[in-house]
Amino acid sequence: MIQIDSVSHVYGRREVLSEVSLDLAERRIGIVGGNGSGKSTLLRLCNGLILPTRGRVRVLGHDTARELSVVRSLVGFVFQDPDLQIIMPTVAEDLAFSLRPARLSRQEVAARVDLWLDAYGLASHKDHPAHLLSGGQKQLLAIAAILITRPQILVFDEPTTLLDLRNTRRVMDVVSGLDQQVIVATHDLDFLADFDRVIVLDEGRVVADDSPAPALAAYRRLV
Repeated sequence: MIQIDSVSHVYGRREVLSEVSLDLAERRIGIVGGNGSGKSTLLRLCNGLILPTRGRVRVLGHDTARELSVVRSLVGFVFQDPDLQIIMPTVAEDLAFSLRPARLSRQEVAARVDLWLDAYGLASHKDHPAHLLSGGQKQLLAIAAILITRPQILVFDEPTTLLDLRNTRRVMDVVSGLDQQVIVATHDLDFLADFDRVIVLDEGRVVADDSPAPALAAYRRLV
């Protein structure tokens, strides 16, 4: 569970989240709202990419402000633009880079990299320049590079925004098949149809919080 207790966050002089309190326990949680509503800020609070200006965020009991390294090991974050996450020159090297903190042997790293390359259809691109992959392949690589570290919670910030329909469906299928708790911010409302819960943000506040159908209906009325 992620517990968000009376959290506000200020960028410069603008308060982008205002007194938000949420217990995020469901397996599949969607976050929707217009541009500037606070979606990305809320997601970044969940793994300590940013810290609250006021209030407290705890992940499985760990305070993001005090136990940041533990929180980062528990919560994986997938950005909208996979190029922001791809670090190493080749596909295999990028996956291996994610395993450096685990201090595994070369054989263990190679075995785990091969496993994830095969799982995400990237085995034939093992030595391919990572930044020359297609948009969909880059997003799958970014997801694999997080999952290979075995986080307990996955946070996705608009993971299908830059993708065509075919690759959007591939990413949706991947997310649907994950065992971990998943929190997804998206403008693709169809993505969230079978989620357990959808939260609607507007001007930094929670304005609806329900199962998908009523929450998305509230969002449509809002816009």
